[in-house]
Amino acid sequence: MKRIFSLVASALLSLGCAAPVFALSPGERVDNFRLLDHNGASHELYYLSDAKAVVLMAHGNGCDIVRNTLPALKEIREKYRSQGVEFLLLDSNLQDPREAIAQEASEFGIDFPILVDETQLIGESLGIVRTADVFVIDPKTWKLVYRGPVDDRLAYGAQRPVATKNYLVDALDATLSGKPVASAQVDAVGCLVNLPERDRRQEHAQISYSEQIAPLLTAKCTTCHRTGGGAPWTMTSYDMIRGFAPMIREVVRTKRMPPWHADPHYGSFVGERSMSVEEARMLVHWIEAGAPRGNGPDPLPNVEPSTSEWTLGKPDLIVEVPAYDVPATGVINYQYPRAANPLGRDVWIRAIEILPGNRSVVHHVLVGLDDAANGSQRTIRGQIGELGGYAPGKNAVPYPQDSGIFLRKEAGFRFQMHYTPNGKAATDVTRVGLFFYDKPPKHALHMTLMLDTSLAIPANTKEYKAQLKHVLDRDIVLYSLLPHAHLRGRAAQFTAFYPDGHKEILLSVPKYDFNWQTTYALNPPKPIPAGTRIVLDMSWDNSAQNPANPDPNRVVHWGEQTWDEMNVGWMRYRYAEEDDPNRSADHPASAERTQ
Repeated sequence: MKRIFSLVASALLSLGCAAPVFALSPGERVDNFRLLDHNGASHELYYLSDAKAVVLMAHGNGCDIVRNTLPALKEIREKYRSQGVEFLLLDSNLQDPREAIAQEASEFGIDFPILVDETQLIGESLGIVRTADVFVIDPKTWKLVYRGPVDDRLAYGAQRPVATKNYLVDALDATLSGKPVASAQVDAVGCLVNLPERDRRQEHAQISYSEQIAPLLTAKCTTCHRTGGGAPWTMTSYDMIRGFAPMIREVVRTKRMPPWHADPHYGSFVGERSMSVEEARMLVHWIEAGAPRGNGPDPLPNVEPSTSEWTLGKPDLIVEVPAYDVPATGVINYQYPRAANPLGRDVWIRAIEILPGNRSVVHHVLVGLDDAANGSQRTIRGQIGELGGYAPGKNAVPYPQDSGIFLRKEAGFRFQMHYTPNGKAATDVTRVGLFFYDKPPKHALHMTLMLDTSLAIPANTKEYKAQLKHVLDRDIVLYSLLPHAHLRGRAAQFTAFYPDGHKEILLSVPKYDFNWQTTYALNPPKPIPAGTRIVLDMSWDNSAQNPANPDPNRVVHWGEQTWDEMNVGWMRYRYAEEDDPNRSADHPASAERTQ
């Protein structure tokens, strides 16, 4: 039957028919996806599982039919929003970059979130042909219950003063009352949407696994998905990839993998793990074409297993974290062990490297100084991570060129250890390698910790917001930023408000993920003048819609346990005028706290 359908569709296309080969019809399931809107906010379809219905309309800049449809859609939203109906727009146009969409929204007063489908993968899967095509989705089953226009008022070059058929209203009334939609599919009126890849399944089947897919997976995924890595399964062969292909498609469409959470529209960062638009599109198209093996060798069996070798060379000092027995199951609170410093002399550190003893159970590590005489105890226990950290895919932390951190001979080390049981009991002995300068560097690294311990997040709240501020009293060169929350963390954004009045978003994390404690190192480092106000806007999701939420029914306060919350921001920098700092113990790298 599918073969007959494909032949018929191909024949139609050869005659110039614009209908897509794979168009979603009422009764079919809508797969999950996550996209950013024109303002940079994150939206995931299946997060809306508590809605009574989801209305998604195809948008396009410069389309008169869209512009003329929006007032009616706003009226319908005002009527049905209180009944639990969610409304979104989706722009899959090649010619509509996010900035242009935002400009159109501002000019025409569009207050709907406009989801930006840069890869066109979502538009393809929905079978969008024209703008102003409306999709009504039932969250109980995630099936499409209606697609078509809002009503019959608009036509090409003409419009009625009043609609005679209110398709969307009828569809919503039926869906909310649990009845089938009488007119479940109506031809939409709108501007054609150019999705050049949607009908090229045969061409997508020619994408080379050997020369295109496997190298992409090696570059973006096998740091963790290899033997001895931190991922639950290994990318060791084509057969493994084919078996997990549907899951790979899902995590790419929902942006869960690769694990990179910075909005690409703001800043550039060292070690970005995200796929480009072209890479994500190619990978999903290959999977949707059946994940064909094709010709050529399989490069994945040649991926080297993770080893305990030091990638930066032999360390000058190796410090062992006290051994910890990780049970097979359960939740492990953060561990905060300490270790002594055996050196007996002052040194400047130029890099550290962290090697977990058992990568399969070590989620992340933070390494800090245990130096009460130098003020380290002013910080929250184990949270500062002055020296650096480990997360899957990142264990070496070389400091910026000609910069370092001063280690007094009297100071020791303290750690924050996050262990995650994997079904098998294990013992971990993590090692930290430290690399020293032969002579003092030009610059001392400094760190400022912004925090607010008065946090009180109301129960059953989807988006609670708070703000941290820090004013620079000296010119700095900013190296890196790190927002931190726990399981209810939703989004984070660092913004610089400069003395001359303009502002700049330094880092935006629209979908914060506690499982990935990423330090975002600016590329290149950014000079920032004294008087600049650095603002961290953080939000939390303390609702039942947050699948990681331990308990949505309680007010959440500050605390170190993951079922409590935090509101923290780190900045690592050097002072701009520090070209030759005094190298005595009176002028070490510092960790400053603001509250």
